[in-house]
Amino acid sequence: MTSFLIQGAKGILTGRQGTEARAYGDIRVADGKITEIGSLRAGPGERVVDAGGCVVTPGLVNTHHHLFQSVLKAVPEGMNEGLAKWLRLVPYSYWQFLDEEALRVSATIGMAELALSGTTTVADHHYIYSASYDYDPNEILFDTADKFGMRFVLERGGATKGRVFDDSRSLPLPTETLDAMLQSVEATAKQWHDPSDDAMRRVIFAPTTPTFSLQTNELEDAIKAVRGLGLRIHSHLSENMDYVNYTLQQFDKKPIHWLADHDWLGEDVFFAHLVECDPSEVALLAATGTGMAHCPQANARLGSGIAPAAALSDLGGNVSLAVDGAAANEAADMVSALYSAFTVHRAAGGAEAVDAETLIHWATAGGARVLGLPGIGTIEVGKSADLVLFDLAHPRYLGQHDALIGPVISGGAADVRHSFVQGRPVVENGALPWLDMEQLAADAARVTDRIISQSQELARAV
Repeated sequence: MTSFLIQGAKGILTGRQGTEARAYGDIRVADGKITEIGSLRAGPGERVVDAGGCVVTPGLVNTHHHLFQSVLKAVPEGMNEGLAKWLRLVPYSYWQFLDEEALRVSATIGMAELALSGTTTVADHHYIYSASYDYDPNEILFDTADKFGMRFVLERGGATKGRVFDDSRSLPLPTETLDAMLQSVEATAKQWHDPSDDAMRRVIFAPTTPTFSLQTNELEDAIKAVRGLGLRIHSHLSENMDYVNYTLQQFDKKPIHWLADHDWLGEDVFFAHLVECDPSEVALLAATGTGMAHCPQANARLGSGIAPAAALSDLGGNVSLAVDGAAANEAADMVSALYSAFTVHRAAGGAEAVDAETLIHWATAGGARVLGLPGIGTIEVGKSADLVLFDLAHPRYLGQHDALIGPVISGGAADVRHSFVQGRPVVENGALPWLDMEQLAADAARVTDRIISQSQELARAV
């Protein structure tokens, strides 16, 4: 099943840049690797995958998610609130209701949504580790990814201090000492982290924010310890002006310059959002190779703004694409993220701000780069066969003079005919063969109804 020939595609978006962004022809896969691209004939007994009417892309790489939020979509009290109040009213109020079943169902919903939109690598920023939980969130997340056959990167979050909001009625997020956090990260890495170039499992150190979730005197100790383990670093940063105002008031510096003083920049570091970065900060990100997990839909949904992803990309910086949590983006799939990025950057910066090929690059090679997975992300000989066949038969694609960019520019639900990770099928004929979607819908309804009921009961008690 890991050796086959893909034939008949309209074309290939390679994930590369410039004149190498497009290719045409067939793709031969042998033992999970791409071995040939061009006009190819099937060998004796070789399996042929029909790509007629499709465009082939690398598997999409989602670099920042919160899978626990897939059962927290459209929570009414937070639906029309900005970031800080939304945090208090939704994830900070509802995390206490997430038992083992809820997390398992939520992760399955999120990964199904991602897989059916062409995602083959998922990086999940899980930041709730409570002593009240009688289960291991990491085990559930890795186990769920294994069922899908997708690559999974755990961005192990957490905090050593709580965040103060405008109202203290919500239950604070759990905290832990820095030593306990680092010991847990090390143990998690020993169990699941694979440092190879095309690893199926990775672990990244990802405190919720360096500003609100760690003490300043812990920053340098944390980064030294994590780099000593050979792990990458991730966190939220500069999602809105709250972050900027905090570091200006506390340290008389903006967040990127403040973190530079603590050695928190570099090619092994990437941050989610980075909406409020001035040109000097963008230049420093580019110069140090510090990456961005760009979440255009969630930033728009929460009214936070548009991150300077195009500016960072133009400077040669490392930009990746992400959907963020479904509680702040109820269409948490990668094709929606592509379309959102295509439109919002043009709305803000003009028609020349981004093109479709650049966005595919962010969503594939860019994601592989910030996650440290050089064996994936592009369609070229020698790379792992993480591939997606987007079917262009839907009416929204008909009549397009340039059919290859349809999955980026047309929006709507993706129509993935097939997808593969290391040549192994994930989506087959538009479906996830092993997953009972009716049962998942029933499970989702039951879990969501229970969470709503628990929330209402707690509100009455208060």
